[in-house]
Amino acid sequence: MVNLNKNKSSKISLSCLLLLFLQHLFSIGADNYNLYHAVEDLAINCGAIGNSTSDLDQTRRTWIGDNNSNDQFTLIEHEKDSVSASATQVNPSVKQVPYYTARLSFSEFTYSFRVTDGQKFIRLHFFPATYGYFDRSNSLFSVKAGFYTLLKDFNASAISEESFFREYCINVGQARSLNITFTPTLTHKLDSYAFINGIELVSMPTNLYYSKPGGEELKLVGHGNSFPIMNNTALETVYRINVGGSPISSEKDTGMYRYWDIDDSFLEKKYEHSLPAVYGSDLRPKYEIIPSYTAPDDVYLTARSYGMNATTNYNVTWNFKVDTKFIYMVRLHFCELELTLTEANQRVFQIFVADMLAEKRADVILWTGYNLVPYYKDYAILFDKSGSSKQLNLSIKLQPVQTRFAYDVILNGVEIFKVSDIGTGNLAGVNPEPRQSPPQSLVPPTKPPKRSKVTTVVATVAGAGSGIIVLSFICFLIFRRTTLASDNNRNSKLRHIPLAPSKSSQSYGSSLPSDLCRYFSLAQITAATYNFDEVLVIGVGGFGKVYKGYIDENNTPVAIKRLKSGSQQGAHEFKTEIEMLSQLRHLHLVSLVGYCNDENEMILVYDFMARGTLRDHLYDSDNKPLSWKQRLEICLGAAQGLHYLHTGAKHSIIHRDIKTTNILIDEKWVAKVSDFGLSKIGPTGMSQSHISTVVKGSIGYLDPEYYKRQRLTHKSDVYSFGVVLLEVLCARPPLLLSMDKHQASLVEWARGCHKNGEIDRMVDPFLRGTIVPQCLNRYIDTAFNCLLEDGNQRLSMNDVVWGLEFTMQLQESIEGGLEVVNKREEIALLKNSVNDVEENDVLFMSTDELSTRSKTSKMTTER
Repeated sequence: MVNLNKNKSSKISLSCLLLLFLQHLFSIGADNYNLYHAVEDLAINCGAIGNSTSDLDQTRRTWIGDNNSNDQFTLIEHEKDSVSASATQVNPSVKQVPYYTARLSFSEFTYSFRVTDGQKFIRLHFFPATYGYFDRSNSLFSVKAGFYTLLKDFNASAISEESFFREYCINVGQARSLNITFTPTLTHKLDSYAFINGIELVSMPTNLYYSKPGGEELKLVGHGNSFPIMNNTALETVYRINVGGSPISSEKDTGMYRYWDIDDSFLEKKYEHSLPAVYGSDLRPKYEIIPSYTAPDDVYLTARSYGMNATTNYNVTWNFKVDTKFIYMVRLHFCELELTLTEANQRVFQIFVADMLAEKRADVILWTGYNLVPYYKDYAILFDKSGSSKQLNLSIKLQPVQTRFAYDVILNGVEIFKVSDIGTGNLAGVNPEPRQSPPQSLVPPTKPPKRSKVTTVVATVAGAGSGIIVLSFICFLIFRRTTLASDNNRNSKLRHIPLAPSKSSQSYGSSLPSDLCRYFSLAQITAATYNFDEVLVIGVGGFGKVYKGYIDENNTPVAIKRLKSGSQQGAHEFKTEIEMLSQLRHLHLVSLVGYCNDENEMILVYDFMARGTLRDHLYDSDNKPLSWKQRLEICLGAAQGLHYLHTGAKHSIIHRDIKTTNILIDEKWVAKVSDFGLSKIGPTGMSQSHISTVVKGSIGYLDPEYYKRQRLTHKSDVYSFGVVLLEVLCARPPLLLSMDKHQASLVEWARGCHKNGEIDRMVDPFLRGTIVPQCLNRYIDTAFNCLLEDGNQRLSMNDVVWGLEFTMQLQESIEGGLEVVNKREEIALLKNSVNDVEENDVLFMSTDELSTRSKTSKMTTER
C-alpha cells in the first residue's frame, strides 16, 4: 500500500514536471518562433579590456573588448598610435556598454573582420564626449567599409551630446573579409582625430532588403519603371518607424537587433479621432506571404487608422528629412487589423511618396487575401540632383478613395534607406555644423598620447619653415612658367583637341573646338568606375567594354567606353569619333561628354542612356516588350538623327554602322544614334556620288552594293536602317539560324514571308492584333524600299522619316476613327506657296505652321 501510494505520487510529480516543461517550451516558441538566428553576431566594445555584458537591452549580449585577441577580427593600427580611453564626462542617460570606452587615434586605423559571405548589418556606435586629451570638438574623420564610404568629414559632436548609432547594410563577397577603416581628416586641422565606441556586425536573411535575382524589383516612383537593390550597393538606415505604436528596442526585434522608433514627431497633423489601433496580445499576425522575421509582431499589431467611419476626405502625412542627390528605398508595412474587413475593395486608399503617386488603389486585403496577414511594399525614390538644397522632405501621404464602404487608410510601419552611388559607393551625406567646444576649465589635463608630440613638433617647426616654403613656392612658379611655355610650343598642334600630356599622348592635329570636347584624366576615369570594376560593366563589344560611372562630384551619370589598347585601327576610330561627335548636336544623336588619352588608354565618355540599346528591348532580354507605338517613335527618332547626319550637319556624314545596338534609348524613351567610329564624310562634289573605301560594318546590316563594289553612299545607311526596321517588327536578329543550323538573312526570310502572303508570320507575336493593317502595310513598304538591291532606287532618309510619320498617323488616326490624310502630299501642296522658306526648313515644319506661312505669303503677293 505504501509502495502503491509512492508510485502514484511519483507519477503525479512526473506529470506536473512534464506539464511545466511543455508550458515552458510553448512560451519559448510563442516568443521566439519568428526569430532569425544570425550566422554572425559580433559586438565589439571598442577601447575596452575583456568582455562585457551590454546594458543596452535585456538579452545580456556579450560585447568583446578590442584589446583582447580574437580570431574573428584584427585591429590594424597604421601608425601604432591609437589609444583606449574612457569618457571624461559621465552622462547618466548614456548606457555604459559600449559607450563609456572608445578607440581613438590621430592616424588611420582599421578593424578587419573574418566573416562568411552574404548580407550584413553594420552598426557604428558613437558617444561624442571628451576622452582625456581628445577634445570632443576635434573629432573629424571618415569611415569606409570595404569599397563603401559610410561617413565623410564626420563630426559626431555636431550630431548629439548623447550616444547614437548609424546602421548600414552591405554584402560581403566570396573573399569573406571586411575592413572598416577610420581616417582622421587632417586637411582641416592637424589635431583632428577619429574614434569609435562600438561596432556591431550581424548577418541578415538573404534578400531581406536586397532584390532577389530574377524576382520583383522596387517600383521607381514617378518614372514608370523598376529599380533593383543589387549586391554591389550598400544601404544606410535613415528611419525605421513603428507607426501608431511604442518604440521597439533591439532585444524585441526578430534577432537582428534593429531599433524601431515611434512616428509621433513625423506626423504632419494629428486629428482628435486619430488614435492608434492597438490590439490585444492574444492576436498574432499570420505570416503567410512574408517571412516572420521581416518585422516584430508589435509593428503589425499597431497602426494608424483614422476614423473607421469617416466621411470627410482628408489625408494623413508623415514627413522625413533626407539628404539630396541619393536614391532612397522606402518600405511600407501593412497589416489589416479590422477583423470585420474580409473582402477587397472595403478599405482602398492612394499612396503618395515624395509627392508622387506610388499606388492608385492600395488595398491590403486585395494584396494578402485576409486580415491579420502582414505585407510590405517597396518603392525607390530618385530626387533631382540639379538642385542646390542639401536636404529635402521625403513625405508619405495616404489619401482615402471613396467606395461604398466608409473605411479609409491604414499604415503599420515605415523603413527608409539611403542607397549608395553605384560608381563611387558613397553613402556620406550632409554633416551639421560642429557644436561649440566645452570650456577648457571643464577638461581635466592628462598626459597626451604619442601623436600629440608630433603635433607639437609640427607647430614648432611651422614658423621657422614658412620662409623656406615661400621661397620654394616662388621657385616653383618660375619653373612652372618655363615648363608651360615649353609645353605650349610642343603641343601647338593639339590646341583644338586638349589632349593632356601623358606617357603616350598622340598628336591628332585636329581642328575641333576645345569648348565642345572635355578632357578627363585617367585618375578621374578610374575613380568614376572604381578602377573599372566589372560590376559596373553595362555593355561589351569588339571595341571593348562600356562602364557606368559618375562624374562632377557624383552628380552626373555617364557611359564610359574603354577601347582595347594597342590597335592602330582602334586609335583611328577613337580619333574619328571625337572629331565627329564634337561637331554634332542633335536630339537624336548621343552626346560626347569627353575623352581620356592617358597611358595607352583610349576612353570615350558619353551621356548615360538609362534604357540601354534598342536591341535590349526586342529579343534575348528580360525587358518588357515594347508596344507598337513605342517602336514607331524610336524608329522615327533614329531616322531623324540619320537624316540630320546626311543633310543637316556642316558636312554630309555616312554613319556606316547602323544597327540596333547602336541606337540607344534614354530615360524618356528618346532614341539616339551612337558609335561614330566608322563614320565617313560623305561625297563633297556634285559629280561624286560615292566614296571608295574598304568595307567596314556589321554582318547582317551591310549594303550588298557596298560589299560587292566597295562604294559607300548615303544609301548604304538606308539599307542598314531597313534591316533595323525589320528587326523592330519581327523581334528577330539580322542573322537567323535555319533548320540545318546555317545562318540565314533576316531580310531574305522576311521577303519570303511577304512574297508568300505570310505577313502575320513576320510580326512579333507580342504585337499581333495591335497593329492597324494599313499601318502595317505602309511600314513594310517603307522597310522593303530601304532594302532594294539598286541603291539608286532606295528611299532617302528624308523619305524614310516621312514614311514613318505617315505610318504613325495611320495607326493613331484609324485607332481613333479619324480620316487619314497623307501629310506629305498636303505639305507638298502648301510649300509651293511659301516663298521665303528653304527646302530643308519646310521638312521640319508642322502642317499648321506651313498653312499659316502659306496664307501670309498669299496675302503679301495679292498686295
